[in-house]
Amino acid sequence: MKLGLFWALTATIAFSAPVQAQITVRDDTGRDIQLKAPAKRIVALAPHVAEMLYAAGAGERIVGTVDYSDYPPAATKLPRIGSYDRFDLEAIAALRPDLVIAWETGNPAAQVARLKALGLTVYTTQPNRLDDIPGQLERLGRLAGTSTTADAAATAFRQRLEKLRSTYGTRPPVRVFYQIWINPLMTVGGPQIITDAIRVCGGENVFGDLKQMAPVVSVEGVLAANPEAIVATGMGDARPDWLNDWAKWPRLLAAQRGNLFHINPDIMQRHTPRILDGAEKLCNDLEVARSRRPAR
Repeated sequence: MKLGLFWALTATIAFSAPVQAQITVRDDTGRDIQLKAPAKRIVALAPHVAEMLYAAGAGERIVGTVDYSDYPPAATKLPRIGSYDRFDLEAIAALRPDLVIAWETGNPAAQVARLKALGLTVYTTQPNRLDDIPGQLERLGRLAGTSTTADAAATAFRQRLEKLRSTYGTRPPVRVFYQIWINPLMTVGGPQIITDAIRVCGGENVFGDLKQMAPVVSVEGVLAANPEAIVATGMGDARPDWLNDWAKWPRLLAAQRGNLFHINPDIMQRHTPRILDGAEKLCNDLEVARSRRPAR
């Protein structure tokens, strides 16, 4: 074989060999995250992150997560690396992850920075609007190589969200106080995804002008705002006793009309597809509040 023909054949073989395309996905901080191949060993630094990975079809690729990662049930069997606000860096490194998914406003920034300093690839999430969730599913699917499942979940989410928005978004507005906790008295501010859910339901967060994610407010502030409905979460599916404390204030519009509603925090305070279950419950509660308005 002539030398020129040999090199020509060699080059043809080299260029026709399958090449694994690099994956590039921009995270919620604006950083481009690059992987040479789909992630096979993922650490999730928040319960909602683990849940989102399962929804995106990547649950089997999670090798570690934090306390309270309990949905779907398979997540309860995953190895724990601490809590979302204090995780074990050595334990994470020992898992040899090719991808770590962090929560911008929930995880300690200093610890996340140390993970990056260790050379780990960190993708940061911060969905503040319901419309952010389907895009998040799609990006997680790209990172994990599970786009078929992730894209289908994203499409289903968008369709369901649009139905809620078209049904309730233009209804007469209801002023809402959303109560996370009693002591201290905590609510949600304007950037919080729950404020967006209230808006989708045709409601108005009475503390929506506050810039903090979870501001502490006063009873006097709530009374001055005089919401038409109070929605509380608490610690689970049981209605918290302190929700009924608002009945002590008979001049409060929500108390006058019996508009004191409870929603399980698992379906309202996690940035996952299940938040639409919470939003649907919220929309129904606000419809009840509208039905209790005096006839004109």
